[in-house]
Amino acid sequence: MKLLNPRVVEYSLEKKLIISKPIQILLFLFLFIGGLYFAREFLVPLTLAGLLATLMLPLSRWFESKGMKRGLAALVCLLLFITVAAGIITLIVWQVSDLAKDVSDMQKQIGSLLDKIKSFLSTAVGISKEQQQEILKQQQESSSNIQLSSMLGGFMSFSTDFVLFIVYTYLFVFFRTRLKNFVLMLSSDADRVRTEKVIVDSSNVAYKYLSGLSLMIAMLWVLYSIGFSIVGLKSAVFFAILCGLLEIVPFIGNLTGTGIAVLMAASQGEGGGLILGVLATYLIVQFVQTYLLEPLVVGAEVSINPLFTIIVLVLGELIWGIAGMVLAIPLLGVTKIIFDNVESLKPFAYLIGSEGKKKRR
Repeated sequence: MKLLNPRVVEYSLEKKLIISKPIQILLFLFLFIGGLYFAREFLVPLTLAGLLATLMLPLSRWFESKGMKRGLAALVCLLLFITVAAGIITLIVWQVSDLAKDVSDMQKQIGSLLDKIKSFLSTAVGISKEQQQEILKQQQESSSNIQLSSMLGGFMSFSTDFVLFIVYTYLFVFFRTRLKNFVLMLSSDADRVRTEKVIVDSSNVAYKYLSGLSLMIAMLWVLYSIGFSIVGLKSAVFFAILCGLLEIVPFIGNLTGTGIAVLMAASQGEGGGLILGVLATYLIVQFVQTYLLEPLVVGAEVSINPLFTIIVLVLGELIWGIAGMVLAIPLLGVTKIIFDNVESLKPFAYLIGSEGKKKRR
């Protein structure tokens, strides 16, 4: 019996185990996305804290230049952020309390709308009002016990994540030099300058995007408040704040906020004129935002083409929920900077980027 050469067997096995590069990329993406999904409870507050830390860095450096210790400067920046957030929440609660005064009138209007919908379903689909009421009653009974437990669980989870978010933000600002040096130590001497450039550019793009977005949201509050007040929408300031805050999520947020405002206009029972007024306000504000506010305030720091903007928003929502949609754009912008500075990844940077405006010759 002829024995096989061990070297030949080893070579044949190695040859069979070779995986083509496209398969390697697909496996990496699969494992990477799966890791992001299963580690979301750990990564979401950590990533949010990292982005907020980049927003606080210039202010913290300014305090430190005035002689303040880094730990105290980071604490002051964090307290300022908490104060601003508490002020916004207080304003929203105040507006909601004013909105609650009109709840009885709104309930009557909503009840009238529901009756019209039930009549339409009864005529068009053949489901009687009694059958519709029985279906709603069964769904409410089955979900009543689940809602209480889910609310308690959600509140506890939010409280824990918020505390971690605050602690992470403080520590990121305080230990920023050590974190930067750690990344530089991982790179070779030849790539040290390029690595430092990537760190600085990533920090700048995150800061410019977040600061510009914050300023644009404040401007949207003013514009929506003026527009909704002119057309006669009740609690105009509340819906202006809501539409502005939802702008954090591109494309989807402003449509959601305006949809809620339209429902409020419909519940006021003042006819279609108010609804048209709300829609006209939305269109005018969107025009001002697209052609004036975004170019002047936000700029083109995150130059991602619309295709990958939508893709990353959908993927972010699937992996991390609402937080993923909020984080998707700045994280993709940072990723593009990394791709731009790595020779083998430049084709991917070109793929997800957008064409800049060419100067006329």
